[in-house]
Amino acid sequence: MVTIQTADNVLKSFYLNAVTDALNMQTNPLLAQLQRTSANVVGKDVKKAIRYGVSAGIGAGTETGDLPTASSSDFIQLTASLKNLYGTIEISDKAIRASGSSEGSFVNLLNEEMESLIKSASFNFGRMLFGDGTGRISKVTAVDGNAVKLESVAGFVEGMRISFCSVGATELSNGVNRKIVKVDRQQKSIRFDGAPITTSIVPLGSYVCLTGSTNNELTGLGALFSDSAIYGVDRDCSVMKPYIQNNAGEIDDLVLQNAIDAIEEQSGGKVNFIVCSWGVRRALMNYYRSKQIGMATMEIEGGFKAISFNGIPVVADRFCPEGTLYLLNTNDFKIHQLCDWQWLEGEDGKILKQVPGKPVYTATLVKYAELMCENPSGQGMISGITEA
Repeated sequence: MVTIQTADNVLKSFYLNAVTDALNMQTNPLLAQLQRTSANVVGKDVKKAIRYGVSAGIGAGTETGDLPTASSSDFIQLTASLKNLYGTIEISDKAIRASGSSEGSFVNLLNEEMESLIKSASFNFGRMLFGDGTGRISKVTAVDGNAVKLESVAGFVEGMRISFCSVGATELSNGVNRKIVKVDRQQKSIRFDGAPITTSIVPLGSYVCLTGSTNNELTGLGALFSDSAIYGVDRDCSVMKPYIQNNAGEIDDLVLQNAIDAIEEQSGGKVNFIVCSWGVRRALMNYYRSKQIGMATMEIEGGFKAISFNGIPVVADRFCPEGTLYLLNTNDFKIHQLCDWQWLEGEDGKILKQVPGKPVYTATLVKYAELMCENPSGQGMISGITEA
């Protein structure tokens, strides 16, 4: 006989490891390359001291001259708050009772809920990797009742709960917690439920955010390649300045190699991963095809496939901005976490909890983590690439 207690035990003992592996390794090709660690987690923050420059005390001299004067290396303290990442499933009491006499039906019920959770979490965490931590997904360009046009709809899918927010990522009243009912990718527009809105409620230039996530998301590549301070440190120091090339135009192997050489010269590191938009990948493939040169393919961590540029994997990502390509050293990135994914337990140790006043039970996965790059100068971005 399947009961709430049975469901609780199964979620704890069987599904947690499978879901954790799926979220960590199958969400996104870039995320699968990043190391997860509990090092440098201090209370609710991540604190990482990074060395820049070299220590003195090395040199050449005469047999009787002075020895080189030694001095210690210079350090910068990077600090960021752990972000609270959640994933919730919902199971009705009716569904549990309907499958109570059939273990197979119950397993199917749980499988469906967990697959939905993984799909939703993968979409949103993959999007966060390319964001700036504010939660702003796209800018509003036109308002029409229950629909808005946006600069990009890559970060949206039907069923998402969204809110409209200001440039500073403050949610706007009367534009909060709307459910997306349609995404028109050709027109770059979304349609949502609730009362119609006007530009007096949502001014042009406002942003759309995931409800509840404003200023609470992972510090992604959008923040790394901005002019603003990051991890509590200004950009004055050279180690905090990534390589940026704008208005690149047509892509070819020389554009890529020039950028890689510049990055490796300024940082002393090695570019080992390239991620770009789909249009940029097509443009790169077209370039090699025009030269009648085949591009090798390779398999990378997580079981993903990639094309190879001089041994460096090149992957396309749906959330990478149009006309943009990132050249990264994934060894410089860490997912600093207090713990890996865990079920949120009540005082009684149970993870399935009834929603007050409703015949519905919910369970929530939680992870406290932050993405940090300890060497921004070892990363590069080329934008304004002509897509194919």
